[in-house]
Amino acid sequence: MIYADYNATTPVDPEVRAAMAYALEAGFGNASSLHSAGQEARRLVERARAQAAALIGAQPDEILFTSGGTEADNLAVLGVAENARPDKRVVVTTTVEHQAVLAPCKHLQATGHPVTFLPVDSHGRVSLTALADAAKPEVALFSVMLANNETGTLEPVADVVTVASGCGAPVHTDAVQAAGKLPIDVKSLGVSLLSFSSHKLHGPKGAGALFVRRGVELAPRLHGGRQERGLRPGTENVPAIVGFGKACELAGQRLADDARRVAALRDRFEAQIRSRIPGTRVNGACDARLPNTSNLAFTGLDGEAVTINLDMLGMAASNGAACSAIDHAPSHVLLAMGQDVSDARSSVRFSFGRDNTDEDIEHAVELVVQVANLLRGARP
Repeated sequence: MIYADYNATTPVDPEVRAAMAYALEAGFGNASSLHSAGQEARRLVERARAQAAALIGAQPDEILFTSGGTEADNLAVLGVAENARPDKRVVVTTTVEHQAVLAPCKHLQATGHPVTFLPVDSHGRVSLTALADAAKPEVALFSVMLANNETGTLEPVADVVTVASGCGAPVHTDAVQAAGKLPIDVKSLGVSLLSFSSHKLHGPKGAGALFVRRGVELAPRLHGGRQERGLRPGTENVPAIVGFGKACELAGQRLADDARRVAALRDRFEAQIRSRIPGTRVNGACDARLPNTSNLAFTGLDGEAVTINLDMLGMAASNGAACSAIDHAPSHVLLAMGQDVSDARSSVRFSFGRDNTDEDIEHAVELVVQVANLLRGARP
């Protein structure tokens, strides 16, 4: 199989599996226990915390482990909003966020918190004019993603921080797609909260983290023990956390080389597809884009039919976010970028990664051309 759906999930790295196997045996204790088995589990968790912090330039005590990106996003958005003063209840976000941010924002709306959804341009980048207009004293939080999961478009988060500072509001960024693909330094970026996830960077599913800058206070979403400073109570999933930490360490070591090589593969794929399939357009084709992501609109074709036929030929791609695939609805991201329903439905996301090769790209191009010709009723 040619796997071109790395934005949905990534294969677990062999070194990560080895680290998890050790944790399953030597770290079987409860990390809250005082005996030696528990303290070995605690040591493994704290090492993973330091590894996760190092990937984004944070301090270990600023990392809270969660079950993944969705929980981290929910804790950030709802945790700030529900802890806000009565005169600061507004949440500002964008129309292209992942559902892990949009859904809690809609929940806040339903419970009386005003939410402002900022528009984006044709590349999917937030309108800085609308952002400036939204920066008012009553804002409790800005939440703007670092990189879009469907198009790869990078948002100007540093500009968001500058605007937000003028009204004294913290900034949260969903960096689930960016972590491990782009260098991130939370100090220079200036955000107060940042979400990232294990299975997007060759770690296991079921682990993620929220960076919480020192001094930022959150209302907990769960209530129980004192694990993770009481903000994420419950016995720690030590093997998954250990795997996440190891994946962060490896991602930091390989980031520059992976990004350069994968960007070259992505660019060659796009160039060949566009030259051989007339009417193909790159969605979000701007310089500020993830190095691995190619969202292509195939004019006149149904994107879902393209992905199904590719799968039958042995190639994995997607029509957008994996968690939204069951809805069969056109991408809210592409619609927000100004595309009509037909254009949005014609689009397919190809996202490449560490294990893809030059041969994969050449084969992938042939498969996509074959499927496009098949669906258009043309001979190869």
